[in-house]
Amino acid sequence: MKAQHQLYQIALTYLKGIGPRKATHLFSRLPEIELIFLASINELQKLTGISKSILVNMEREKALELANVQVDFVEKYNLTTHFLLDSNYPRRLKQCADAPLLLYSKGDFDPNPPKVLSIVGTRTASDYGKEITEQLIQELKPYNVQIISGLAYGTDYNAHRSALDSGLSTVGVLGHGLDRMYPFSHQAIAKEMCTSGGGLVTEFPSKTLPDRVNFPRRNRIVAGMVDGLVIIESKAKGGSMITSELAFDYNRDVFAFPGSVNQENSKGCNVLIQKNMAHLVTHASDILKLMNWCKSTIPDNLNSINQQSVHLSLIDPKEIRIVDLLRQKGKTHMDQMLVDLNSSVSELNSLLFSMEMEGIVKSYPGKQYSL
Repeated sequence: MKAQHQLYQIALTYLKGIGPRKATHLFSRLPEIELIFLASINELQKLTGISKSILVNMEREKALELANVQVDFVEKYNLTTHFLLDSNYPRRLKQCADAPLLLYSKGDFDPNPPKVLSIVGTRTASDYGKEITEQLIQELKPYNVQIISGLAYGTDYNAHRSALDSGLSTVGVLGHGLDRMYPFSHQAIAKEMCTSGGGLVTEFPSKTLPDRVNFPRRNRIVAGMVDGLVIIESKAKGGSMITSELAFDYNRDVFAFPGSVNQENSKGCNVLIQKNMAHLVTHASDILKLMNWCKSTIPDNLNSINQQSVHLSLIDPKEIRIVDLLRQKGKTHMDQMLVDLNSSVSELNSLLFSMEMEGIVKSYPGKQYSL
């Protein structure tokens, strides 16, 4: 039964003309996703409202054939699939409008750790960049932060290596299938990551080559799976800049280490800081404070005092739901509020901003809120 359900989930990713947004619309209108493959085209058209021409051209039989191959691959190599609607799907990534429908993973990593950061940068990391990366991760060690990167040369490799040396879970997001490793020389560290509480993640099925067009898609996962993204070194253009801009668009905290204005590898970081797209940081302590991951110095009774003083003359029932949630949980991260309230990022941002202006909620560094 599990394999059959998995078959339909994987087959969704092969439907012609059906991307993540359209697929989400499809199964939001259906009691079971299996109906996408089992119901007649006329029934699907009535249930979903999607035009018959799109539904006819989905090539459902071909999608199921291709999915069968992947089910066998997943079982043979003991992989895990993470479907958008399942509890093992990264909750932070789920908030992104272009999140992939399905991920494949290898290893035993936690898709929803309490704290997670991406560390990205140039493939031609300098000694300065390597030193910064090692120092940063060593300082993050006591806080048990999961480290995510793209397992590329340079900064990515240094981040994964430093995380392993510090005993932190680290996850590599790939731009190809799990039946290969690119670059080939990173096979050893990839294996070590999979056996040290981390692992490998990709949206690409087996037999997918590491083509250039895959890596921008990979970058959105690196940007979306995290609480914040750290850029160590970067030229003015490149993959790490794309990833940083994606993280900024996803409402993630972006942190950049500044560098010399005369160094090509520092231009990207300096530009992000100049444009107010990244916080300037020099030590892990800067990130910990901005993310509010340090031990709180707020008095224990502050929440109860604020809760008693909040008046509920609120017109919008959505605001009342936020108040009820914060009254129950106290100071809460925005990511958790998105899950609990089943809200979109834009909607919740708007509500929280309005409520903060009215003096109903208080915001803290690291996107946390309380009454």
